[in-house]
Amino acid sequence: MIILKKKLKLKPSILKKIKIVGIVVVIFLAFFIFLQNQKNTLRKLGYSEQAISNILLKWKTATVKEIGKNQTVNAAFESKDYQDDYLKIYQKVEYQDQKNLIRNINKLIQKGYKASDISMILAHGNNEDVTNFAKRKKVKYLEQFFSVSYAKLRNYDRYVSYYDKEREDAETTVLRVNMDFDKEEYTDPLEIKNFSEKVLVNKHRQLVEEYVPKNLKEVPSSLLKDDSEKIMVVSSVLKAFQKMQEAASKEDYHLLINSGYRSYQDQEETQQVYLEAYGQKYVDSYVAKPGFSEHQTGMSIDVASADTSVFVESNEYDWMMENAYLYGFILRYPKSKEEITGYKCEAWHYRYVGEKIAKYIHDHNITYDEYYIQFLDQE
Repeated sequence: MIILKKKLKLKPSILKKIKIVGIVVVIFLAFFIFLQNQKNTLRKLGYSEQAISNILLKWKTATVKEIGKNQTVNAAFESKDYQDDYLKIYQKVEYQDQKNLIRNINKLIQKGYKASDISMILAHGNNEDVTNFAKRKKVKYLEQFFSVSYAKLRNYDRYVSYYDKEREDAETTVLRVNMDFDKEEYTDPLEIKNFSEKVLVNKHRQLVEEYVPKNLKEVPSSLLKDDSEKIMVVSSVLKAFQKMQEAASKEDYHLLINSGYRSYQDQEETQQVYLEAYGQKYVDSYVAKPGFSEHQTGMSIDVASADTSVFVESNEYDWMMENAYLYGFILRYPKSKEEITGYKCEAWHYRYVGEKIAKYIHDHNITYDEYYIQFLDQE
């Protein structure tokens, strides 16, 4: 017996619904693929997932693709402070890794600063500096001072005050203020707690009483002017001095060490001895207060000659003036720079800074104070 199967025939209304669902699925898949392609394009440009989500949400994909890779734009789309009207400015502002970056950019735009001005402001301060600066009225001398690479945003008012008073050029003003020349000596000093071989100590930068350099080594008695003394210096200083001493001796010059590391307490005693012997005026010119002496860093030495007790009159002094920088040492307090260093010339006082820095200081006839402020200052 043959059984005939009856074909299942769907009602037109159901077929219509299936077609609609199919179309919706196709559209959804197409949109999903399109969306993934857009995301992948933005990822390749370096945008974060959070930024990508907001770019898509705000329908700015085409605009961002045209902009290309841009860290500031990425930060803008990551931020709740993003403003669509400022997008063209965001893309022209140089990125800085700061917590309130976009909020501060918005405020600076509202104050009337151009993108180039804002980039300059951001580059010369940290998040706190920029946040505080963004609260003030638009300033007058922005480019004048901040075209100097090492200018600090937080010092703006001090720059203006010093400039008006001293009538120096902008770069000199920035340098002098960053060196705290607008303050009295030993007044409101920067307190230094952590050891660094590149540390700068002067009458405006104070080591705490507990500050002790790392890797102190005892100087061999053969290198001492008085071999009954015990003198310590940082190991890198000793190594460099030994190299320099050997080179000098080959030319028949005889270098020795007269002084090295002195603790805070040692400096107190030294100051008192000189005060009793020579008086306050001498101490102010030649002897640092406790905490303000380079000898506490362990990076400085007083150099002596084996042939005479007056170093400045020795052949070794002449040799040091010509060659010390080749071994990483600089004359810390030159006669021509007394106004900068704050001390009378000490022909015997040498500071180890490394060969690269010593050569730059030698070639450009500057002090370590000036070098540090221009290239190393992170405070």
